[in-house]
Amino acid sequence: MYHRHFGKTVPLPLVKTYIRALLMGLDYLHKTCRTVHTDLKLENIMVSFEDPAVLDNFIDSQLSKPMAFKIDSVGRSVYQSQDNFGPLKSLRSIPQLVDFGLATRLEEDDDWGVWPIQPDHYRAPEVILGNGWRMPADIWNLGTLLWDLIEGKELFQHIHDQEGRYDAKLHIAEMIALLGPPPPEVIQRYHFMREYLWPESVRRDDGRVCETAEEYFCGPFFDEKGDFRNPISIKLFADLRRTLGRFIYEALIPDRKLGDTISLLEGEEKEMFLDLARKMLVWHPDVRKTAGELAEHPFLQPKKVSG
Repeated sequence: MYHRHFGKTVPLPLVKTYIRALLMGLDYLHKTCRTVHTDLKLENIMVSFEDPAVLDNFIDSQLSKPMAFKIDSVGRSVYQSQDNFGPLKSLRSIPQLVDFGLATRLEEDDDWGVWPIQPDHYRAPEVILGNGWRMPADIWNLGTLLWDLIEGKELFQHIHDQEGRYDAKLHIAEMIALLGPPPPEVIQRYHFMREYLWPESVRRDDGRVCETAEEYFCGPFFDEKGDFRNPISIKLFADLRRTLGRFIYEALIPDRKLGDTISLLEGEEKEMFLDLARKMLVWHPDVRKTAGELAEHPFLQPKKVSG
């Protein structure tokens, strides 16, 4: 998609149209189909051509300078993939969600997914913590993807270790830096679900077979609950309350703020975007706005032309 835009960034009016269309698609997917996509990323968003002339011009160019190809083992011609069709001719194009191979249908209101989902950069906190996930996981996923669309880079920049492997504790540390610490309800459910055994074990990329989210993502991440039933002094009780749910790896929390991650928007436009993002990137999934609600956010509405 970025090959067709000068500066490798998508024009803001088009970005807004894309985001709103994707939210409307998710609204249908969640409410009508009761399905979680679970794998939102740029590769799974296809954009229609804005003008039939784009393909006509491409075909004409192939007559004079055909693209590279090879012959496979059965004699078929396999052509090099193409994603550069020149500058946009107009701003009329429609994004479509594709690749539903990992999508999960949750038919009942009390259905939950528990196994690992989502690409590393876009993984929701309830997935990492093993709290169970539903449709709001897609909202978080799309919320992080907004940075790819507007800034041309991922929101979370420090989620891999020195060997390049995904590190969940680094990811959570950056979530805390950008969004503040998780609320008590999230920590409480994390402690409650820590030892929950998945219906089927899951094999990690390194070959390790895991039966819990704690194993899969190499927890624990937050301090154990204290036992307040024992007689203790009022001061000790207060101290325990302050440390309840403390992130174990506080030293890993980077010095980053959400507002500092946006460099291509300014003023009111930037504030409205951050307001939209903060309604999607919420620790507690039940507090996140739905796709339908987000589609009506002021940031995504076309500006009225006066006169």
